[in-house]
Formats: sequence, structure tokens, C-alpha cells
Amino acid sequence: MVKCRIMKRTTLLFLLVVLVFAVQPLAALDLAEDIYSSSDIVFTVSSLPEAKLEFFQRFKLPLLQGDSPLTEGNYLALRLGAELTPVSLGGTVKAVLEPIAFLQFYTGVGLGSGWKVNLFGGDLYGIGKNTNNAGTSEWEGAGFDGLLWNVYFGGTFQFDFAALFPGDWNHVVVQSSHEFIYAGYTNDGGQAWWKENDGGENLNGWNYYGNFLIGYQPPLFLDTVGILTEMELYLYDTPGRSAWGDDKIRWKFGLLSHFTITEQFGAALIVQFRTLRNYSNYHRKGKDGKDDDVYYRDRKFEDSLRFEFYRVAAILSYTF
Repeated sequence: MVKCRIMKRTTLLFLLVVLVFAVQPLAALDLAEDIYSSSDIVFTVSSLPEAKLEFFQRFKLPLLQGDSPLTEGNYLALRLGAELTPVSLGGTVKAVLEPIAFLQFYTGVGLGSGWKVNLFGGDLYGIGKNTNNAGTSEWEGAGFDGLLWNVYFGGTFQFDFAALFPGDWNHVVVQSSHEFIYAGYTNDGGQAWWKENDGGENLNGWNYYGNFLIGYQPPLFLDTVGILTEMELYLYDTPGRSAWGDDKIRWKFGLLSHFTITEQFGAALIVQFRTLRNYSNYHRKGKDGKDDDVYYRDRKFEDSLRFEFYRVAAILSYTF
């Protein structure tokens, strides 16, 4: 009951923030002239057994604009989204406020569900509990047996050095985002759970996500090249979590490029590596003689990390 009340209060607070920032400016604007809208279809596929199709509807309106280059493009944006993968579906709402050219604040909610499928000779879990079966990890659940939901807020700092040194070939850009996410599974039963076939080590609670991008944008068909660093951290305080490394930051490092094919169609390619925790007992022999995954809380963390290849991903986008 306490978790339910917290979820309801958080959701109501998010809706109130959206209404305060969106409804008041709308009342003072000529909607037909001032609101810009666009639609995006985004398809992502990678070397992992994963694929995602997303649709976004964006509404953008000027807000707090001034004559200075730092404020002339200020805006408030609302993005409504839907997404589909082979193991899940969901919807999102995100509001973004840019009060000055180099800074954004945003908040959003997401809601979805999933199912289990067998592809490429293995099971993929879109949703479900990760239970401890005599020391090994076991999936428990059924398709659409609960909802995966999240509420998040954060900020983005961004800067283009061409603002200091104008020129088509001077667009060296930096961007960094940091956000806090409360994620939950309505049928968790106090257990860890899977989302979109991740490691199944999620718990209802707060998480941190951050990234840092440094890139170069030449006036070419290849319009962006850069290095992307991502970090994630579980913020919930599980007793003894350091024993299996749950208190460690999870890192991803990527090389990315983006191509403008037409004014509406773009393509991006990213090659990523990641850090993984080293365990002394990652597998154990099951009754059938095969290696089974040891339940993650029973693994013995060696207090060291290893660096490995993660994936190659292609992202195609179309705006209309």
C-alpha cells in the first residue's frame, strides 16, 4: 500500500508540473502560429538479439525567449511516444524545458508490459521475476502479468564551440545528461525482475543514469562523429549488495557516427564496449549436467571489473 501511494503521488506531481509549464504558456499563444509539431519513426537493431520500433509525436512552443543568443531559441517541448520490441510494448510522455541555450531540464513517465519468447535457440524475457531456485536464476511469470513503469527527471548541459568561434567547420560539441529514475514492476512480489531481456537484476526503486558525449559536426554527409560514455548505478540500498557488486557503476563506452541521408531521413551507427563485474562462481552444474546461471545475489564478486565488447547498433530515423 505504501509503494502504491508513493507511485500515485509521484505520478500526480509529474502531471501537475506538466500542466503548470504547458497550460499557462498555451493560454498566451496563438496555437496555430506558435506551436511546432513533428513526428518521428525510429528503428533500432543491433548485434544482440534485439530490435525496437518507436514512434514519437513532438510539440514544441517558444517560451521565455529573449533577444540574447542564449535565450532566443528557448522552448518547452512535449513528446508522446510508443515503442515495440519482440518482447515488450510501452508508451512514454516526456516534457523538456530549455530556459537557456546550453541547459535543459526534463521529466517523464513510462508504462509498458511484455512477454517471453524463444528466439535464436534461447529464451528472451520482456517481463517477469528473476527468482532464486536452489541457488540458480529462474524466470517466473507470464505475458502481461504486470506493468513496468517509471518516473524520471534530469538535466542536460550542451555546448557548441562554434558559438565562440563561428564557422561551418568549428562545431565541436559537448553534451552531458544526468537523471534519476524510479522504476517498478507491479507484480514483483519483492523479487528482482527482467525488463526487455536485460540481466534480470532490477528491483523496485531509484536508479541513476548519466552520459557524456564529445563530438564533431562537419558540414558533410557524415555530419557527426563522437565518443559516448554512459554510466548506470542502482541507488536502492539492498543489504549486502556489495558482496555481489551491486554498488558498482556500470559503464558503457561507444564510438558513434550519424549520417544525414535526406532532410527527413537519418542513420546512426554506434559500436559499444562495457564493463562487467568478475565473479568466482558465475555458473554451476544443474541436475541436467548443463551450466546454469548462479542467482546474482549468490555470486561472489571479486572486486574487479573486466572490459568487453557489447554491441554494434544501427539506428534509422525518419521525421515528417
